Amino acid sequence: MAAPTVSSISPNQGPSSGGNIVTVTGTGFTGATAVQFGGRAATSFTVLSGTQLTAVPPSGTGAVNLTVTTGQSTSTQTVTYTYVAAPAVSGVTPGQGPVSGGITVTLTGTNLSGATGVFFDGVAATSFTVLSATRIIGVTPAHAAGAAAVTVTTPGGTSNPDDPSTYFYYAPVPSLTHIESPAGPSVGGAAATLTGSGLLNATAVRFDTAAASFTVVSATRITVVTPAHAAGAAAVTVITPGGTSNPLGYVYLDAPTLTSVTPDQGPAYAGAVVALTGTNLTTTTGVDFGGVPAAFTVLSPTSATAVAPAGAAGAVTITVTTPAGVSNGLTYTRIAGPAI
Repeated sequence: MAAPTVSSISPNQGPSSGGNIVTVTGTGFTGATAVQFGGRAATSFTVLSGTQLTAVPPSGTGAVNLTVTTGQSTSTQTVTYTYVAAPAVSGVTPGQGPVSGGITVTLTGTNLSGATGVFFDGVAATSFTVLSATRIIGVTPAHAAGAAAVTVTTPGGTSNPDDPSTYFYYAPVPSLTHIESPAGPSVGGAAATLTGSGLLNATAVRFDTAAASFTVVSATRITVVTPAHAAGAAAVTVITPGGTSNPLGYVYLDAPTLTSVTPDQGPAYAGAVVALTGTNLTTTTGVDFGGVPAAFTVLSPTSATAVAPAGAAGAVTITVTTPAGVSNGLTYTRIAGPAI
């Protein structure tokens, strides 16, 4: 029987602890009785065909010759398998960065040559470059806030599996720049939009201490539904894993009321000036006569004037609108002029 020959092995290197699978290619493998790495028997091997087998190397160090034995013959070709020491990561600089990733960090350690992967809690670095056996630079991937284990994988294995180096991801402190609309009813329920930065992963939106329901639209935008609150100013803040934002002012208003209109009747044509009295009129945004907008002037929290628009003879309802809502209605009667 012809002696076996070994032409190639893949991979041709592996961890010093052994245990990986090596594919051996050559000839004359049928009936193989042994596969050795530097004279030490493989942990196991499987003959796939006369030209190929797989073997699991034992532990070892350095470069060794792989041989296959069939019957009384052993391959004589010099095909080298190299044991590679496991990598170790001893430091990461800088040691922290934002949850969005994108930060270039330097990893220091030993046996880093030939690295095939750099990972942050199992998430692959965006990119990395091996500078030497003791130094790698990499770009951090995005990751949730908190500590991430940093590991390097080489043909020698994965670094520090039981005591990995740590990189800390921090969420940016949220910042608010604008609120639209800045006022609403004290009963709550009004829609508002907050804009700013660092708003992703918001866990709460508060109006003073009252929690609002909210939806995070993007890192720069949140929509909210205001909670109930006593009339007056409230500080609006957003809370994320990065902290609590600066406050923005929001004004709670009691709904407007009307108690009288003087005079309560006038001509059907436009131009009659009426005096309105009531409460919470300061922030009036509209006065309507039967749904028709009228020009108006706010005089005080309890009084305003309006210019009645033209309309058909008969009774119409006057209402006042503020950011807090629409007032009750009072009746104004248009009287038709004399006909000739």
